[in-house]
Amino acid sequence: MPPTSPPTVRQRRLGAELRKLREAAGISTQEASALLGVNRTRVPNIEAGRFRTSPDRVRALAGHYGCTDTALIDALAAIAQERNNQWWESYRAILLPAFLDVTELEHHAIAMRVFVMVHIPGLLQTAEHARAVFEGSDFSYPPDELEVRTLHRMRRQEILTLRRNPPQFTAIIHEAALHIQFGGPKVARDQLNHLLAMSERDHIVIRVIPFEAHSFSGPGQPILYAEGPVPQLDTVQLDGYHGSTFIDSHESLASYGNLLAKMEHLSLSEDKTRALIHNISQQL
Repeated sequence: MPPTSPPTVRQRRLGAELRKLREAAGISTQEASALLGVNRTRVPNIEAGRFRTSPDRVRALAGHYGCTDTALIDALAAIAQERNNQWWESYRAILLPAFLDVTELEHHAIAMRVFVMVHIPGLLQTAEHARAVFEGSDFSYPPDELEVRTLHRMRRQEILTLRRNPPQFTAIIHEAALHIQFGGPKVARDQLNHLLAMSERDHIVIRVIPFEAHSFSGPGQPILYAEGPVPQLDTVQLDGYHGSTFIDSHESLASYGNLLAKMEHLSLSEDKTRALIHNISQQL
């Protein structure tokens, strides 16, 4: 039975990982379908994320493919177990799918590293700052949609503020982002003070790359590196003017991991970061 809505990034990722296992085993999609005893189009549709599959079927396919990595198999089966009944599904008719894909990625990550050049990370924004960012975008949102986008962003933050076992979150922010006064001086000052408060949480690390840094790595675009339950399910999300890009190839993940490590090396220590943020806030 075809899906009633486009597959999410995680559904497509499940299919992609099953395809990798099948190809590594040298088995065709028709052979895999025959092994499962299903129509020959079933496996291609599962691999494309168009059709859902069950945890038992994931385990059966992994067995046919000779996969012995139990941690990976368990993680893939867990994705198959998920259903579209999470809180962000209520926004599906309002927000673009990319917004929900990022929300889903954050929700399931066990740790995250982000880099931003001119914006405060969304998971660390105040409501007033987020609203000002949306108001200043190239798109003219009607007031009701503006409020929905702001509320959605605030709800995303609950993984850091309300979850019993929150993911480790490391934010690398260029100093330029601390000086842009979205919403005016008061909103900007409140945002900087919010960063200071969030940096005191044990699972949150905030580090700033200062203007005085003698070098800079990368093109400056926002980067989110989300760690999955196993390294094979790590994902990089890139934010661009034309939307989000999700990357999961081993080579690219290694490259972006190295890039973030270089940026962290250029950044100030946590204590010096807090001092810089405090000084900028006092000047507003």
